[in-house]
Amino acid sequence: MDKFPDQKRAVQYLYPPVDAFDQRMLDVGQGHTVYMEQSGNPDGIPVVVLHGGPGGGCSPAMRRYFDPKMYRVIMFDQRGCGRSRPHASVKDNTTWHLVADIERIRTLLGIEAWAVFGGSWGATLSLIYAQTHPGRVTHLILRGVFLMTQAELDWFYGGGAGKFWPEVWARFVALIPDEERGDMIAAYHKRLFSGNISEEITYARAWASWENALASIHSHGHPGETPGDYARAFARLENHYFVNGGFLEFDGQILANMGRISHIPGVIVQGRYDMICPPTAAWRVSELWPACDLTMVRHAGHALSEPGISAELVRAMDRIAEDLR
Repeated sequence: MDKFPDQKRAVQYLYPPVDAFDQRMLDVGQGHTVYMEQSGNPDGIPVVVLHGGPGGGCSPAMRRYFDPKMYRVIMFDQRGCGRSRPHASVKDNTTWHLVADIERIRTLLGIEAWAVFGGSWGATLSLIYAQTHPGRVTHLILRGVFLMTQAELDWFYGGGAGKFWPEVWARFVALIPDEERGDMIAAYHKRLFSGNISEEITYARAWASWENALASIHSHGHPGETPGDYARAFARLENHYFVNGGFLEFDGQILANMGRISHIPGVIVQGRYDMICPPTAAWRVSELWPACDLTMVRHAGHALSEPGISAELVRAMDRIAEDLR
């Protein structure tokens, strides 16, 4: 029988909340310490969960996509966000630092290879990590694919998505003088790194609100006010990575390197109406990845919590566990 007969109610099919059996702060160098946790079965299938943003942090709800009897779930807050310290810091905080942190955690835990699960920026980081260390990845499970290309940044911060949400876009640009609106990422960068904490939080909340308002297909465009500390870390880190093109060597690097991971079994779950990460990126990745199964969820946007997306991700993880049993 289909485990998910009604995707609108799929959240009830997430696994029950579980406690972490291991929580610790890890010194990863350059003055950074990151929060890391493990939950589920200590002897289970290892899977590392890479959160979005950059700057989003992980949450206990993310544990619920995995059968706790079958999976050993490893999560961590990436540099500068969540419980990691220093908070909201962009110093020595690049994609390649994060890739090194992932490897440090894998080695520390004595894991030979693991499944990698990530959505949005977490999907970006998952692909880059896998392309850098293909021998350490058993499966890739991606949601809301983002390839860190200029075209994607132009879509979301250059007015493309704003054509669908003009009233929300108007709020986002209203804080920026007319003469600076040609480069919204740079305009916000100036204010997110002004050194005035109050000003940084004001602009960070506006930055986070623009993204949060478009995350769900059920959004009414008013996501509510984001807590200041969270918004500041999220916006500063995200903006820092976007200003620097994700610290990639060239635009389109991820697609160019897909041959490195063509043999790794994978799943992509993509919302058909994802306004933040349009489906074309997921489709292009799948075209270059013979071992990947792409599922376009018909009535879904970007958020991990979208019922249809939750259903497909749990289904995918159950299938992988069954195959490995």
